[in-house]
Amino acid sequence: MASKRNVRYSRLPVDEDDYYDGQNDPRFDYVPKTYDKVPWKSICLALFLLLLGCLLLLLSFFIFTGHMGGDSSQAYGLLGLGFLTFLPGFYETRIAYYSWRGTQGYRFASVPDY
Repeated sequence: MASKRNVRYSRLPVDEDDYYDGQNDPRFDYVPKTYDKVPWKSICLALFLLLLGCLLLLLSFFIFTGHMGGDSSQAYGLLGLGFLTFLPGFYETRIAYYSWRGTQGYRFASVPDY
């Protein structure tokens, strides 16, 4: 690996407080644009998972209570699939809703973008 020997370096100030002298620190001024971007595909997927999970949980409830025909094994399968789709859908929908409302600590960057 080649190294550059003629590089000029400048000395840093001894104390950072002396250098900035009460001004804003420019290291913390940058805000990425991904915080402002709304991941519409992810929100649609989360809403779909939420609604599908609610439907599957409702169907399993109807089979368990006898309002619909079917075995209990079918109800347990629908119950498992309902939980597997409802939980991630609810989680991401909740994050998107709180981000939309502007709640502190929630940003659209927390929702994965596809």
